[in-house]
Amino acid sequence: MKKILCIGDVALDVIAQLKEQINYGNDTASRISTHPGGQAANVACWITRTNNQAHIVARVGNDPVGFALVSDLDKYGVQHQGLMRSGRPSGVVVILVDSNGERTMFPDNGANADLESSDLPSLDDFDGVFVSGYALLDFRSRENVLKMINKIRQSNTPVFLDPTTTGAMKAVPKSEVLEWVGMMDGILLNNEEARYLGDSDDLERAEENLLKRTPLVVIKLGSRGATAVYKDTFAKVPAVTTNVVDTTGAGDSFAAGFIPKWLESNDLEQALNAGAALAAKCVATVGARPPLN
Repeated sequence: MKKILCIGDVALDVIAQLKEQINYGNDTASRISTHPGGQAANVACWITRTNNQAHIVARVGNDPVGFALVSDLDKYGVQHQGLMRSGRPSGVVVILVDSNGERTMFPDNGANADLESSDLPSLDDFDGVFVSGYALLDFRSRENVLKMINKIRQSNTPVFLDPTTTGAMKAVPKSEVLEWVGMMDGILLNNEEARYLGDSDDLERAEENLLKRTPLVVIKLGSRGATAVYKDTFAKVPAVTTNVVDTTGAGDSFAAGFIPKWLESNDLEQALNAGAALAAKCVATVGARPPLN
């Protein structure tokens, strides 16, 4: 059993499944639902469904949403301490899901912006660390999260980054994001993010460029599966066939499957298959978390 520390965010997802094209300036028929979310929290919750343990470092506000989010983490068995603080309200993400299951996100990081380096727990019991890109892309939490990462590196605990969307990354100079990549033992990203950070429209060339900065590059290819390169070792696996309902949280669930299995086996194919299996379960339901039952 592995224990993974997840650093970043917990939030409320407000999901609108669109039943027609958006009628700008007017009503659009949709099905609205609310779900607990946040990249780091999603990864932590999925990890608990892999017979591994998860501990989250994030923030919620002292508000009704915050109480609900903490309660939900407890139900999954995610460990935490000092999540709730007065100040900013809890984070919220509005998500539009089209008829193909593709999602467009409008995130408000809320209380997660107030992370402090002192929020980092003792690293003695952790086998690895996942860092949400939102925690670094938010200028309000960036400095303290970088301090956490430096402490983690000093402890020789492997640390992995999902840089989140290309749109979010473009708010920060690419050179700075690449500096963060260079601090990691591995990076997990999708096709578009890999081409952006790897400075090439050719995926293999982009992968090669990223490997100059970090020893492990994992690229999620959606319905085409996933690839990974660790130093000179390459692996590729197909996606698990499923009925796609909502892609929200697909990358989070993939990370939750991949990271513990990679730390356990040091086998790229096993780790990729573990990630693909969890991602298939995620996209078959609405929301970014596994069913509590």
